This record gives sequence, C-alpha cells and structure tokens, in this order.
Amino acid sequence: MPSSRTGRPPVQRAVRRPAASRTARQNPVLRLYTRARKAWDRPLTAYYLILGGSLLITVLGLVMVYSASQIKALQMSLPGSYFFRKQLLAAVIGAVLLLVASRMPVKLHRALAYPILAGAVFLMALVQVPGIGMAVNGNQNWIALGGSFQIQPSEFGKLALVLWGADLLARKQDKKLLTQWKHMLVPLVPVAFMLLGLIMLGGDMGTAIILTAILFGLLWLAGAPTRLFVGVLSVAAAIGMILIKTSPNRMARLQCIGATDPGPGDACWQAVHGIYALASGGIFGSGLGASVEKWGQLPEAHTDFIFAVTGEELGLAGTLSVLALFAALGYAGIRVAGRTEDPFVRYAAGGVTTWITAQAVINIGAVLGLLPIAGVPLPLFSYGGSALLPTMFAIGLLIAFARDEPAARAALSLRQPRFGRKRGGGGPTGPRRWNTMRRRASARSSGER
Repeated sequence: MPSSRTGRPPVQRAVRRPAASRTARQNPVLRLYTRARKAWDRPLTAYYLILGGSLLITVLGLVMVYSASQIKALQMSLPGSYFFRKQLLAAVIGAVLLLVASRMPVKLHRALAYPILAGAVFLMALVQVPGIGMAVNGNQNWIALGGSFQIQPSEFGKLALVLWGADLLARKQDKKLLTQWKHMLVPLVPVAFMLLGLIMLGGDMGTAIILTAILFGLLWLAGAPTRLFVGVLSVAAAIGMILIKTSPNRMARLQCIGATDPGPGDACWQAVHGIYALASGGIFGSGLGASVEKWGQLPEAHTDFIFAVTGEELGLAGTLSVLALFAALGYAGIRVAGRTEDPFVRYAAGGVTTWITAQAVINIGAVLGLLPIAGVPLPLFSYGGSALLPTMFAIGLLIAFARDEPAARAALSLRQPRFGRKRGGGGPTGPRRWNTMRRRASARSSGER
C-alpha cells in the first residue's frame, strides 16, 4: 500500500452515496411517504386501525344520532335526547362486549359458536309466534322486551353464521375435507339457507342480503371453485329475483334507483330527499344540527338515512371521513385474515370484514341512489341497539385476532410502563429503574415504536 510523505496511510475517500438516497433525503414528500410506509407495515397497525376506526365511527355516530333524532323525538312528544340516550346505553353495553370479546382466547370463541347459533335460531323462530313477535315498518322481525326496548334476532344471526361457519370450515380444513365440494357446501349452505328462510318469513330482505354476502365471503375464503361459487350465486340471485318480483314494495324500491323526482304517489320520496340532503351540504356542510331534511321531510333520518343527514350537516368532508374510516376498518380486517396461520381466525376475520363492509356499501349505496333501499343500518353509526351490540362484539373479535398475531404479541410484550419500577426488579429499598429513551429505543428492533 503506498504511503504519504509523513509515513501515514493515505486518507480513504468517502464512498459516494447513490443519488436516489440523496434525493429521498432531500425530498420532503418522498421522505414522508417512506416514513408512512414504514409505519403502515408495523405489527400493530391493524390493531390500531380496528380499535381507533371503530371507536371513531361509534362516537361520530352518537353525535349524528343525537342531531338527526331530535326532531323525530319531539314530534313523538318525547325528550329531544330520547333516542340518543338509548343509543348511548347500547354503546356502553357494546363497549363491554367489545372488551370481553377482545380478551377472550380463540378457543373460547370457537366454543361459543354453537350456543350462539342455537340461540339465534331459537329467537328468530320465536319472532313468528303470535303475541311475541312484533312488526315494525311492515317487517315481522322484532321481539318486545318490555317498555320501549326491542330486539331484532336476525342481527345476531349474522354473528352466529360468522362464528359457526368459521369453526366448521376450520375443522374441515384440518381434516383435509375442503377439497371435496360436498364437504364445502354441507352443512354450511343448508344452515345458511335456514337462517335466510327465517329472516324472509318476516320480510326483511336487507338482512337476508347481508347474510348471503357473509355466506359467499366464507365460501370464497375456503377456496370454493369458480363453478361452485357461480352456481350458488345463481341460485341465490334467482331466489332474490322471485322475491322481488312477487313484492310490489320491493319492485318500487328497485325502480327508485337514480330517481331525481318523487314520482307518482311519492313512491321515491325517501330516495329523492336523501339526494336533496346530500346536495345541500356542499363541501363543509350547513353545520352540526342545522339539517333541514330531518324536519319531517326525510324518513328514517336517524337510522337508515343517517348518512344523508351527515352529508347535509358535515358536507363532503364529513362523508369522506366516514368512508375513510370504513375503508381503514375493511383494510385492517383483510390484513388480519391474510397474515394469520390459524384457519378459524382467517375465516372469522374475513366473515366479519365481509359483513361490515357489505352492509356499509349497501346502506351508503342506497343513500346515494346507486342501489335499492334495503332498509339496513350503517354499521356502528346508525341508531339501533340490536344492530350495534353484535357488531361491536364482532369488532372485539377482530381486535383479539389482531393482538394474537406473533409479531403483534412480540411488540406488545416489549412494552413497559412509562413510569414506575420494572417488573421483577429491585425491592422496597432497591433503586428505581425508570424507563429511559435508551431502553425504549432498544425495543424498536422489531420495527414497532
């Protein structure tokens, strides 16, 4: 090696960094994108999206239920906060169910599948018993609990199908039986059709559509061949068309798609006034509580058409925020289903994600005039305790599955209390070992802050 005149080795020149890295360091947009992508790939991203997204949707829903239901309550000679207080009570009970479901082990969820299915079938059959079941808006699908409280058993049928179907398919996959079409269909499809029959006895077409979407989601996750999938879809579509053709009310709803005028006999009154509410909101809305359509012009303003009131009062910004929250929730559910090795977790997470996403699409599509009005609430957002309770339990399922991922468990185990003694360290007179930035930095080796 040649040496310099002083006898010291020559100074090595610094290796030039690639131009791309310098560009990434100098470009703030690219640097922000890189940081966001790293944060998006962290182990607890799905956990935070599910927990934060569902809580934000629920809280915003409570605000909009209070705003949209005041006039309805006053028209019924009730306090203005009547519907809000009932929804708040349901949200508190649902939060307890969410917490319990998120802390339950997967084995216990599987053990509850058959009892929940049996209870849902019993209650759905009880709806048809005269003197017990009651009709609301022409649909016989409610049970009175006393006072002003009612329950809709078909909402719990969605949760029952998800848990029972996931457990069934997981056991058959463990036994290598899903390669045969008869094991893939039986008894999943017959039991689902039984639930659909009990729902359709009450005339609830909207809930039947959601249950059908859950069934197709489970079959798709199980790897159903295209011919089998198309065959079941064709049978379901044929039955649906017969049910629509034989009901003048359903035919009228189908004809109101894209309507801009109420039409003869005001057949499309609700659909058109939902569009009016959205159109008058503008970019940032008329202000919270300032809706005009909720003053008796828009039917079901606090239930099926609460998204229209949200667009009128919070504008395009508010509706896009709701859509973004549902999109984040759907992405997180797909991520949980795609990253797990447990077949039950994959089927259950996929079923819950299909349920919530399909119901949100059908509700919002009806408000926008793109789909027929199916009479289904917006999940976690619309008024209705019967819909809120099983949905929040299902969200608890997703949270439990997100926490159960190996990388998420490792990231959670590295966390220590910010203040206080370290677990197992020191005695009453021993020195305090506080969390320091140095220890916190060492916990980032797994990619989790």
